[in-house]
Amino acid sequence: MNIRANILLRVYLAFGLIVLFALAVFVRLCDVQFRQGHKWVAMADSLSTKEFEIEATRGNIYSVDGSLLATSVPEYELRMDMFAGGIQEDKIFNAKVDSLAMKLSGFFKDKSAKDYSRLLRKARQDSARYLLIKRKVTYQDLKIVRSFPLYNIGKHSGGLMAIQKNKRILPFKALAARTIGYKNENVKNGVGLEGAYGNYINGETGRRLMQRISGGVWIPVNSDAEVAPKDGADIISTIDINMQDLAQSALEKQLIKSQAHHGAVIVMEVETGEIRAVANYTKVEEGVYKEQFNYAIAGNQDPGSTFKLASYMALLEDKKIDTNTLVRTGWYQIPGKRITDSHPKDEYVTVKKAFEESSNAAIAKLINDNYSSNPMKFTDYLYEWGLNKRMGLQIPGESQPVVKNIKANRSWNKNMTLPQMAYGYEMQMTPLNMLVLYNAVANNGKLIAPIFVKEIRRLGSPIEQFKARVINDKICSDETLIKIKAMLEGVVTNGSGKQVVYNPLYKIAGKTGTAQVADANLGYKAKKQYQASFVGYFPADKPKYSMIVVINDPKGAYYGALVSGPVFREVADRIYASDVNMYNKVEEHLAGNTVAPEAKAGQSQATKKVYNAFGIKALYAAKSDYFNSIDTNNGVAYEENTPVKGVMPNVGGMGLKDAMYLLGNAGLKARIKGSGKVTSQSIQPGSRIGKGLVVDILLQ
Repeated sequence: MNIRANILLRVYLAFGLIVLFALAVFVRLCDVQFRQGHKWVAMADSLSTKEFEIEATRGNIYSVDGSLLATSVPEYELRMDMFAGGIQEDKIFNAKVDSLAMKLSGFFKDKSAKDYSRLLRKARQDSARYLLIKRKVTYQDLKIVRSFPLYNIGKHSGGLMAIQKNKRILPFKALAARTIGYKNENVKNGVGLEGAYGNYINGETGRRLMQRISGGVWIPVNSDAEVAPKDGADIISTIDINMQDLAQSALEKQLIKSQAHHGAVIVMEVETGEIRAVANYTKVEEGVYKEQFNYAIAGNQDPGSTFKLASYMALLEDKKIDTNTLVRTGWYQIPGKRITDSHPKDEYVTVKKAFEESSNAAIAKLINDNYSSNPMKFTDYLYEWGLNKRMGLQIPGESQPVVKNIKANRSWNKNMTLPQMAYGYEMQMTPLNMLVLYNAVANNGKLIAPIFVKEIRRLGSPIEQFKARVINDKICSDETLIKIKAMLEGVVTNGSGKQVVYNPLYKIAGKTGTAQVADANLGYKAKKQYQASFVGYFPADKPKYSMIVVINDPKGAYYGALVSGPVFREVADRIYASDVNMYNKVEEHLAGNTVAPEAKAGQSQATKKVYNAFGIKALYAAKSDYFNSIDTNNGVAYEENTPVKGVMPNVGGMGLKDAMYLLGNAGLKARIKGSGKVTSQSIQPGSRIGKGLVVDILLQ
């Protein structure tokens, strides 16, 4: 083959290979474009756009009287797109950027105007599309910021982006905070009512399409959500905010006085089982106590002498004793241990007297003498009353009670366990466990599981309602109940509770309790610590509320009557004094000449309802929703108070709740000082006003 033919062959071969390669590339391109095109387009979209969840506004939690315990308020994260549609031209941006910087500096007061100007200009140079301006901005502040230069060009064309986030707040701060609970990423199911009813409160999340831009930042594709979130339902709790305040303040005061480690108070309505107040405090430093743990439902301890109620009930129910049976007090010897009373007197007294004076020796002897041959007969009563089971509470964290029996517990000591159980040792129970037992006595034998939530509402309409579950319809006979009630009243009138708890104005029934607290490792041989308690109900002749007070590791005095008794008495006295229907009928207070009580200004219907209940004449029937009342000798005159748009309302004489409602509707921001009712306002009624103005309100 000559040279020319050889060269041509090589050229044709190379050209053929190039053509084949080009054809292969073309075929592959066609395959990617037409056959696999949808796949790669979807993948590209997934890399640049993505759906994000939008948190729903969580439902509110209310007290039984309608006070707001927990709510969600919107707050915003402000960001800026430096090349939004309305500010793409440098001329527009440069003309107003310094004015915007001055406004931001003057409003937020966190940077100088020069710093803001430098930040905005640098972001413009860097082509920032998601510049952070400010976090935690309220809706009222957002409305003002939207009026600033550049941002007022248009809701989106000016570059301002407001990312809404919901913030959970407790209007009453620490009141019932542990019962209300919380939800966060570190606790899987949440705490308290927030955790237990999360499925209702949380609502349904929405969805928004977001686009990733340079720097890995995601920004919304559209201003509106693709799927709008559904707000959560509201929870109506059984908590009474006034009783809660009483319980917490009385407990905290006593904890500070006794330098105790922690304490708990529970107030329960006898008939319904509704929990009106739960207070839990733990010492965090000297003289400072905070809610850190729910001892009321999770603080398992030996209950001590308050458990004697169960022991005497079993004895009376089996007719082993009667209230006039004589028993020896002072001390009682069992193998390996001498059980001694706190103030030992070697004497014979009636069973009723032994209960009233809280004799450990007496009840240990009575239980051991009557049940040592058949301990199951005694423990069967405790199991029948459900003292060994969880109550299935509506909030999480309930502890498992520990009540021994000879068959199920290897730690049962044939000589010591039974007599020590008689006065509340060798078992683990929470304060709520003990309260439920005493509440059953007050409730004529019906033992019910307490409730913390009455109702769930969505858009104001009930979707679910709750009532207390009956654990045991009748824990004992009526004959036993009569005797037990008399013994509980005797504790306060004649026994260990007389010195502190007794009140001559109304009857209290209850029992003191003092228990030595065992160390987890060293048992009772460690440094002695005590738990003082008082549990009972009132008024004893017609019980409405039951209550338990437990204080752990008090310094100095440690007996239940001296440490927990004052808290019980203070809370009970103030509840009793505030409930006119508990101690007398309204009609009895209206006999003779009645002077109309002073009334706060506020909602007309609410005030007239109260006046009508007392038979007080309204001289003028106000037609507006709000009014100012004028007391007279002949009745109460109502002065119309109808809010007018753009005019400062008159909130003088109103309570804080009504005043804040009117001021908020008028678009004003209120600065509050004092408590009581409004005595002065910095903007005079009838003045022309604009939204966002600040008004100072003084309450006295």
